[in-house]
Amino acid sequence: MALAGDELGNTLLPGKPAVRCSPGGWKSARLIIFVEMAEQFAFYGISSNLITYLTGPLGESTAAAAVNINAWGGTVSFLPLLWGFVADSFLGRFRTIIIASLLYILGLGLLSFSAMVPSPSQDSNQLQVTIFFVSLYLIALGEGGYTPCLKVFGADQFVGNDLEKSKAKSSFFNWLMFGSCVSILLTRLVSNYIQENLSWSLGFGIPGASMLLALVLFLLGTKTYRFTTERGGNKNPFARIIHVYMEAIKNRRQPDLDFANPNETLLLLAHQGSKQFRFLDRAAISCDLAEIEKAKAVLKLVPIWMSCLVYAVVCSQPYTFFTKQGSIMNRSVSPGLLVPAATLQCVTSIIMVAFIPIYDRLLVPIARSLTQNHLGITMLQRIGTGIFLSILAMVVAALVETKRLQTAQDDVKMSVWWLAPQYAIYGISYVFTLIGLHEFFYDQVPSELRSIGMALNASIYGVGHFLSSFMISVIDKVTRQSCQTSWFDNDLNKAHLDYFYWLLAFVSSICFASYLWFAKSYVYNRSTTF
Repeated sequence: MALAGDELGNTLLPGKPAVRCSPGGWKSARLIIFVEMAEQFAFYGISSNLITYLTGPLGESTAAAAVNINAWGGTVSFLPLLWGFVADSFLGRFRTIIIASLLYILGLGLLSFSAMVPSPSQDSNQLQVTIFFVSLYLIALGEGGYTPCLKVFGADQFVGNDLEKSKAKSSFFNWLMFGSCVSILLTRLVSNYIQENLSWSLGFGIPGASMLLALVLFLLGTKTYRFTTERGGNKNPFARIIHVYMEAIKNRRQPDLDFANPNETLLLLAHQGSKQFRFLDRAAISCDLAEIEKAKAVLKLVPIWMSCLVYAVVCSQPYTFFTKQGSIMNRSVSPGLLVPAATLQCVTSIIMVAFIPIYDRLLVPIARSLTQNHLGITMLQRIGTGIFLSILAMVVAALVETKRLQTAQDDVKMSVWWLAPQYAIYGISYVFTLIGLHEFFYDQVPSELRSIGMALNASIYGVGHFLSSFMISVIDKVTRQSCQTSWFDNDLNKAHLDYFYWLLAFVSSICFASYLWFAKSYVYNRSTTF
């Protein structure tokens, strides 16, 4: 018996039915991993060194640059919500990826052009700044549509809810992150060096060429992809979910409904949490049970989403203050050769590249034999492990910065490699939490809303970036007035980033406790409990 919640049919091309032996699977997924690698080379080729460009050629203060980067990062992570709605409701993921890629390439081209604009006067400098930020937010618009749709499109190549397909999807997310890390490592070595030692314009242009390559590779695989089309009615899935919430609010004074056959709901959607959020059952007056269960599936993600926000705040620090710290430390590796400060972010990528195969091929099978869970550990256990490690990274960062400030009083520069341990811990944390969140928000939303599910995942980092920007602005203002010297003073030897890191570690610990509370009570969709 087909489930009412399974409304997606498989097609090789839009509008053409697919047979069981049609392409898809690892053949298509591998190509998508290479496409992701090219895009990640482009994105991190510009994002990882923005703090240096803003405080250097554009002449911004450290605090202002950090605020601008966090605001931009928040926008990048928020836009997937809009694009996810568009993809799931109107365009489909394939078309959305193509349109977003074109916007992305245009933004990268303008960014490279902005670095060419000479700035001998105030007016020309203002023109350069204007073009720079227009191009930066155009990139954000493209990235916002590209990221959630490509990841979901790749996972969609493994159709079905059986155990082997579930394992393949989990492995796909691991290897997608592995490919991304290899690419990020390369761009931090190549692009960052070119930007600081040769030309910012060329350093921004190379990522543009990489994004163009990503689009070409994606189009080359068109005939091998497995597409999904909705055959469950004309109303878009997002509108149906919203309709349930609106009907539940409208009927809030109605008594709770008690269905004669509660198993009927479970047949309509493979979901075990139908007794949660019973107030939504009031929408059954005008909505069918499958729609109500899907609305519940989305709503129960909110506590997990909220409890991960401070983790995203912590994740924004390596690209701003860690990099700025590195710029004033001893970066010499030989006479006349300095390591670009942003290149130290390669430590995170190296750790991830090394640890992902170990996790996927060694730790997961061992954990699987111990827990009898096909994923090794549950998705929420994986996410929680990474959050704990991020707290540890903040503690290490605070201790290292305290040590750096002490040595700075003696006019001695600490080696930049003192920052390596905190970057390394971040790398291991990302393997657990970043990949875990990708898998969780893909798996736990209704199948028609997977682009929005991945967008919800991205929005965690969007809110985190905005929260980080807000915290920096408030702390900068308060400490400047009360302590005369800001925690984020342009002269980091007078600043107190260590206090900021201790504050983040404390707040993260509180949020981690709330995460454990919500994770313990979370009921997974049935598809995850083999």
